[in-house]
Amino acid sequence: MVSKQERILVVENDQEISDLIARQTLQPMGYHVDVAKDAAAAIQDTARLSPDLIIANLHLPGLSGKDLLAALSSQELDIPVIVMATKVQGEDLIQAFRLGASDFLIHPIREAEVVSAVERVLKQVRLRREREALANQLTRTNQELQQRVRELTTILAIGKAVTSIKDQRPLLEKIMEGAIFVTEADSGWLLLRQDNTNNYILSAFRNLPQEISNKLNQSWDDGISALVNLSGESLSITGEPLMRFKLSRIWQSALVVPIKVKNEVMGIIVVVRKAARPFSQSCQALVEAVADYASIALVNIRLVQTLEERVQTLKRTVENARSNERKKEEAFARTQEQVNAPLAEALDSVSALLLEEEGKLKPKPKNLLRTAQDKLLQATRVLRESNQAPTR
Repeated sequence: MVSKQERILVVENDQEISDLIARQTLQPMGYHVDVAKDAAAAIQDTARLSPDLIIANLHLPGLSGKDLLAALSSQELDIPVIVMATKVQGEDLIQAFRLGASDFLIHPIREAEVVSAVERVLKQVRLRREREALANQLTRTNQELQQRVRELTTILAIGKAVTSIKDQRPLLEKIMEGAIFVTEADSGWLLLRQDNTNNYILSAFRNLPQEISNKLNQSWDDGISALVNLSGESLSITGEPLMRFKLSRIWQSALVVPIKVKNEVMGIIVVVRKAARPFSQSCQALVEAVADYASIALVNIRLVQTLEERVQTLKRTVENARSNERKKEEAFARTQEQVNAPLAEALDSVSALLLEEEGKLKPKPKNLLRTAQDKLLQATRVLRESNQAPTR
């Protein structure tokens, strides 16, 4: 089957032969045929027309057909050439094949032989082009697969970072780095909403001008994130529609993706390109996956912060309890010191009085003194035991 794009250049100074090949044989078959009368003109036409096939007479005025083959080879033009020769030019044919000729025709030229040779050579050309197209397609497919592997590897790395990095700043930088990589964007930034407000803080960025990067950890309105904050949906915008936003001073394409926690927009990821090259649906899906990880990360960080606050509160409670316990123990020890000495003196006095006045005392006073002695001894034992008891 003849392709409309197939072009044949006939190099022949004999008008009768060139007319036979071009007008009578090849053009009716649908080929686009050009004719050059000598090799010099053929070299110029080849550079200008890029023919799919050349049919050249080996015996041309001036530069020969072999010179034409040598010129094509020196210019690294991979164009098949069918040479025309007489039977007595056998040695010239051999040299022509050494110079890269693909096929030959012997004078007198016949239409059937021309058709056969042309179809034979162009069939090889078509097969070669199909192989090259398949090879190029395979290369592109491999490149796309490699890119997808890199993207998935990046997404996996972000997923691991969500569970391993507990500090917000490096985690957000990792998320921003991943969003830039999977979209092949030039720049990007991540905004986090201030609690219970619609103000956003610039929390992470990549490749921003200094006038913007100086606003890190400060409130910043990029002019476009407010739309996504209201809708809660991703927004891809390119070219003319972006001109109404101040981003267009530097960038021509933007992709804005919300970070949502329970359908509430808590942050926004923005990636931009300097060229007006739209972000694909694949890019949007990848950034939305990154945003999901960012959402999980923010929730995890808040949970960790809440747990840490509770732990610190419990620690303070325990420390206060221990401090109160120490104060009680110290107060009890001081009380013991204050009570032990008078109690010992009172016991000694009662015991001495009973010992010295035992025969002189009447039963009732004596019983009262013994009762007092027993109570003082009991109080002494209680203080001694409480002093020996282990503290909690």
